[in-house]
Amino acid sequence: MTNVELLARRKKLLGAAYSLFYAEPVHIVRGEGVWLYDADGRKYLDMYNNVPHVGHCHPHVVKAICKQAAVLNTHTRYLHENVLDYAERLTAKFSPALDTAMFCCTGSEANELALRIARKVTGGEGLIVTDFAYHGNTRAIHEISTESCPASERPAWVVTVPTPDCYRGLYRDADAAARYAAHVQEAVDTLKERGFKPAALVMDTIISSGGVVRPPPGYLRRVADIVQAAGGLFVADEVQPGFGRTGRNFWGYEADAVEPDIVTMGKPMGNGHPIAALVTRAELTRTFSRHDHYFNTFGGNPVSCAAALAVLDVIESENLQQNALDVGEQLVAGLQSLADRHEVIGDVRGNGLFIAVEFVADRAARTPDAALAGKVVNELRLRGVLTGVIGPDNNILKLRPPMVIKSAEAELMLSTLDDVLQAVAGPVA
Repeated sequence: MTNVELLARRKKLLGAAYSLFYAEPVHIVRGEGVWLYDADGRKYLDMYNNVPHVGHCHPHVVKAICKQAAVLNTHTRYLHENVLDYAERLTAKFSPALDTAMFCCTGSEANELALRIARKVTGGEGLIVTDFAYHGNTRAIHEISTESCPASERPAWVVTVPTPDCYRGLYRDADAAARYAAHVQEAVDTLKERGFKPAALVMDTIISSGGVVRPPPGYLRRVADIVQAAGGLFVADEVQPGFGRTGRNFWGYEADAVEPDIVTMGKPMGNGHPIAALVTRAELTRTFSRHDHYFNTFGGNPVSCAAALAVLDVIESENLQQNALDVGEQLVAGLQSLADRHEVIGDVRGNGLFIAVEFVADRAARTPDAALAGKVVNELRLRGVLTGVIGPDNNILKLRPPMVIKSAEAELMLSTLDDVLQAVAGPVA
């Protein structure tokens, strides 16, 4: 079946709400490591997908899923070692205080459960989130996903604060952390004026949808202190930065020496198998359980936990956190070298294997160039490299490949991007 026929069939069967990547969509039929293959056998370097965290179809993960699926799959109302083994290994990745795991299927569900716990524990309703954030697609989480939920549709108990962006944001000086954090105190005050006690500040610790923003040092610690002093909880959304992706740390929030009250995670933990979780303090779950109970038919099932256990095996045995640091530094250095030659690159930033390249029409004015970013993404796709754009102005190239990417593949990405920039933006400086 041709792509044209597939597109027509898709439109008829799935409706208009679904979207596709690229001006010429790709029909992917197979994956291996950092490579994806289309129906014609052409391979693409995957620089975008963080869900296959340890690589597409990693044999150790596939074997673990098949082995458990051949024996039993049921839910957490029965005893099963896989669920407990994974909870034990997962909580060992946190400080001793964060000692309790609760399982679900998606990051959206994990964040929704975090809000339920925060509201029961604090007695508050108010929520604070950053501008242009994405946290999921249930109704409650859509309301705090400011990337997709317009201000006119947000309830009065949701208050936004500026993204702590030190490149194009409000503050770019040495006091940026304190000045950005002051907006969280203003949000607390606004909630109180509206009659809402703060329940939680929810933050993606790498602020991926906002442009892979690196918060200024001290910012996360400051905002956690502010919301906790107001009686709320700090919820760290680690769906995207977690599991060693940032290189120097296993969790994104560790870059700022802050301990959240609740940590949520999803996508990468099962390498594509649907498993998500939150980790918190036992005392919070005890308080929650006095008011409510939790059950999720598929959350934490034995097959999903087998996949998640295998992912941790691979991260550790293949030293993928160190690989994220090493190859990430190689990519950043290469991109900065490209920026020296291509004026359209305004900024390169990120940690480990989560990197942003911001395209600008005027480097001095830092004017976003969404049109160029779109051309770059589509031209890269035509040349066999898959990426995407993010940010409020859609001018930021997002790079977050599977953690198994090697040095030679990073060099292929850099050389291809160099060729594309010469083709779409003109000769180098």
